[in-house]
Amino acid sequence: MSSKKKSDITLKQATQALASIAPLELAEEWDNVGLLIAPTRSRRIKRILLTIDCTSAVATEAIRSRAELVVAYHPPIFTPLSELTPADPAQRRLLALIEARIALYSPHTALDAVDGGVNDWLAEGVRGDQDGEIAPIPDGPGRLLTFKQPQTLTRIRGQVTAFLNTRYLRVAQPNGKARSIKKVAICAGAGISAIESAEADLYLTGEMKHHDILSSIERGITVILSEHTHTERGYLVTLRRKLKSMLGPAVDIRIAKSDRDPLKLVR
Repeated sequence: MSSKKKSDITLKQATQALASIAPLELAEEWDNVGLLIAPTRSRRIKRILLTIDCTSAVATEAIRSRAELVVAYHPPIFTPLSELTPADPAQRRLLALIEARIALYSPHTALDAVDGGVNDWLAEGVRGDQDGEIAPIPDGPGRLLTFKQPQTLTRIRGQVTAFLNTRYLRVAQPNGKARSIKKVAICAGAGISAIESAEADLYLTGEMKHHDILSSIERGITVILSEHTHTERGYLVTLRRKLKSMLGPAVDIRIAKSDRDPLKLVR
């Protein structure tokens, strides 16, 4: 007789757990969060695949690993669709999930904004072992980290590089001069809209437009960019732990091996 535990978790229970971790009402108005693909016939959830992006490779991994649910941080359905055909790569991977009866859920900005979510995780990583207070930025999912003692850019840069396990950062400084930093405005992804209202010495996000960078340094604000998904992917470990504690050992929760940043540093 098999020693494997049988899952009694329904799709509804799994999505309720996800909504408990990141309440959907916290998402930005423009976002598309929640259950985006639901099979017509209900299935017990025995395996969940976590990913930042639901790429074709991730969809293939989900099918091959026999997952019943994919949790994609970024919603793969964002703008209205007038059709679903395999001629379009983005639509083809959605069709593959539908044909395999795999559900898809996206928490996106709800997971950014919630206490203990992506932005708190990122802010705690920047703070490291230094004394500092983390607070929400009013009217934005971003966080403002205020150090008790001013920090050097070198120290913050090293902390961010180590925490995100990245090989490089992109940095813009006012007049190219090093300045002491006490307040850091933080938002994962492309987060300038969530942090630009904060009074800060440094902006930390994944990516920014060229002219937003110029505007920031002209206002005396240093900018650190770590590529869009570098500021998000590490949180999947935390999300897995939280889901596991809620759904129990009968559900196999995996982080997609094929999920990776599309950009590479070349020399």
